[in-house]
Amino acid sequence: MIKKLLLALALAAAVIAGFIFLSPNARRSVELQAVDAIGDIAARRIQSDSENQSGVAAEFINIPIEAREIADGVFQVSGVGNVQLIATGDGAVLFDTGLVTQSAKQIEAMNAVAPDVPLTHIILSHSHADHIGGLRFWDRDGAEIIAHEDFPEEQRYLKELEPYFWSRNRTLFPFMPEEPPQIGLIAYGGAIPDKLVDEDEPYVFELGGRQFEVIAATGGAEGADNVVLWMPKERILFSGDFFGPLFPQFPNIFTMRGEKIRRPVEYIDSLNRIIALEPEMIVPSHLTPVKGAEDIKRDLVKMRDAVKFVHDATVKGMNDGKTVEQLMAEIELPPTLALSEQHGRVSWAVKSIWEYYATWFHFDRTTALYATPASSVYEDIASIAGVSSLIDRAEDYIEDAKPLHALHLLDIAEHKRAPNSRALHARLAALELLLADAKTGKKNSYEIYWLNARIRKSKQKLAEAGAG
Repeated sequence: MIKKLLLALALAAAVIAGFIFLSPNARRSVELQAVDAIGDIAARRIQSDSENQSGVAAEFINIPIEAREIADGVFQVSGVGNVQLIATGDGAVLFDTGLVTQSAKQIEAMNAVAPDVPLTHIILSHSHADHIGGLRFWDRDGAEIIAHEDFPEEQRYLKELEPYFWSRNRTLFPFMPEEPPQIGLIAYGGAIPDKLVDEDEPYVFELGGRQFEVIAATGGAEGADNVVLWMPKERILFSGDFFGPLFPQFPNIFTMRGEKIRRPVEYIDSLNRIIALEPEMIVPSHLTPVKGAEDIKRDLVKMRDAVKFVHDATVKGMNDGKTVEQLMAEIELPPTLALSEQHGRVSWAVKSIWEYYATWFHFDRTTALYATPASSVYEDIASIAGVSSLIDRAEDYIEDAKPLHALHLLDIAEHKRAPNSRALHARLAALELLLADAKTGKKNSYEIYWLNARIRKSKQKLAEAGAG
């Protein structure tokens, strides 16, 4: 591992030095070796983390990088983020560029099945790093780069808030490096589209007798800047992450790691537009293609109706005077609309829709308008009730299988106090109850990652308290 890391750093240092005496092709080769070495280290870190082997992130990082022809002249290289190439007699169109640290392996795999095909267009489905990271390595022919009109803004804020989002991501995915990569080769951002596509009309072009339509699909499951690529003759839809990493699924209108709330009504409108296309194949940028016009239409309609159901139920509840917590507890998809919530949870969507329309002030607590949090009086409550009594009651709640009630009390009991062994054991028990429920219930990956992170922290505090 150390030897591999030293090689990666040495290669990266050479890149930074500027490759004064290398030809462009030789320079690119060395750069690819550098990012490949870094990618291998990252993959090993993930594979060595036993807690994260059952989630979506581990599932993606363990996907072998392989190329195959999925339709006539349409090639896909698998990986954390898939890369798709549509070959024509006059060049090729690339849809997404994958994760930068997998670029070397993905380019090599693609060249094995579609060698020496010049790229004329590169379409970026949205601004996430696992879709645009490899752009600098794939864009070797000066291709036209196409993206959504909101792409520059989405990329800007993700870059500007990178340290903030990185710390959140690293809590959920502890195998990540401690700091965001600053080396130019693997640093996020810097993609500059040549053509921006808006909602008014698709960007239509023809290449080598094949027709292409780049459609702005606003409100998608992975941000505001989703585009999809439609091939009308073949009836193939390249979806990026418009549906999320799984298809079908309840979309991730809210993402725990942090980003802007996705717009629900716009998403429903975009789903309607895609349903009207009647695709016979969906090619996502994660996992494998989906085939069959009837099955695809059924699942698209189900996704649309599920989002509309949650949206309408939330709006009705707001108008009926119910609290956001009441609606989070009450609103569930009916059996006919049941979808995987492994990536997006209905209850989180309820809260996101509420705050998308009505912001963070719920007209219930004056204190929400000011900078003094409830925790400012936790010490008073603990002094009045007694820390021991609070822990006793928390333990009772755990016995009654009410772990969230227990955690509220433990937050008060432990606030600004030295670690208390009883409180830590109680917290650990409450978190493990929640984790067991998450694994057998919604199986939401983000919830599971978060609970694993809190369990790790509680165990660490217990060990430190024991050592003291």
